[in-house]
Amino acid sequence: MQARLILEDGTVFAGQSFGAETFKPGEVVFNTGITGYQEVLSDPSYCGQIVTMTYPLIGNYGITRDDFETVAPFIHGFAVRRHEPIPSNWRAQVSLDWLLKEHGIPAISEIDTRMLTRKLRHFGTMRGVITTGSERVEAIVEQLTGTPLLRDQVARTSTKQVFTSPGFGERIVLIDYGAKTGILRELTKRGCDVVVVPHDTSAETIRRLNPDGIQLSNGPGDPQDVPHAVATIRELLGEYPIFGICLGHQLFALACGADTEKLKFGHRGGNHPVKELSTGRCYITSQNHGYTVPESSIAGTELTVTHINNNDKTVEGLKHNEHPAFSVQYHPEAAPGPFDSSYLFDEFLELIRTHRRTNPSKPRQAQLSEASKGELLYAQK
Repeated sequence: MQARLILEDGTVFAGQSFGAETFKPGEVVFNTGITGYQEVLSDPSYCGQIVTMTYPLIGNYGITRDDFETVAPFIHGFAVRRHEPIPSNWRAQVSLDWLLKEHGIPAISEIDTRMLTRKLRHFGTMRGVITTGSERVEAIVEQLTGTPLLRDQVARTSTKQVFTSPGFGERIVLIDYGAKTGILRELTKRGCDVVVVPHDTSAETIRRLNPDGIQLSNGPGDPQDVPHAVATIRELLGEYPIFGICLGHQLFALACGADTEKLKFGHRGGNHPVKELSTGRCYITSQNHGYTVPESSIAGTELTVTHINNNDKTVEGLKHNEHPAFSVQYHPEAAPGPFDSSYLFDEFLELIRTHRRTNPSKPRQAQLSEASKGELLYAQK
């Protein structure tokens, strides 16, 4: 079946339809990864977006449940150069087409993804829609320009209830703003006792869970759309070691008095070079974000820049000068992408242990308090 990807400026890309036949407007973005399309599809940070893969062959190794980063995808569309309907992979459980149909996600193939990517790089990301209908382009453009982008992505993707991943190590409260499974996997691999809480969990509730440290997850959308998260982080800052990733990095910056702004076309892919300023070492990182912390906004705060992007010199890492807290804009848990930066989880745990040694008046409590147990049981009902 014929399909069209129509952008808000009237540009039309004609191709072949696969996946679901639904009308889901979204922000059109591109990802430069060569592999990892199923991790991209299942990354909650793509909520409300139509993802274009720059690598030309997509679907050839199918879909494997174990490689998913969340229970169900939140993207609004998928655009590729060539779609392979019959996967060749002993791990494959279903095809890409089956997955997209199952979750109501429209997709288009046989379009010039190189031209689309060059357009987005030149003009910036823009609204678009994949359609199999025969509506006039002008009517669709009018609908696109009159429809605002989503503003509640964090609420859509965050867990609705508290849950735990038990361990015998440090207790980490993971605040879920749209967290990838990779973060939970890295923490549990290190033996952490992880309690995952919704995005709007209060600081008082987090205190009652007796954490050793707090992990701020990745997530979709504009960080300034979740002011309650900023207020919570600001209240907890200094009480517990904090590690922020991606959206968590931006929220941490806002809580410390810095600002955020939208990038022209964002960073999305598994090959972004980042320089660690303290060592001069370059890491190849996995990234997925459309917003950044402008370096000019950090002046006058208690923050120090720790990492920069080697391509456009944007801020990629921050640390607090007084409190045990740091953040990175990229994804140390990768999935997809290199695991060069997974050492940051080890540094987070070492920060927690150092904080515990220097604050003997706050010994680690091995068990949840009775009040916390009751709250946890109530939330899980």
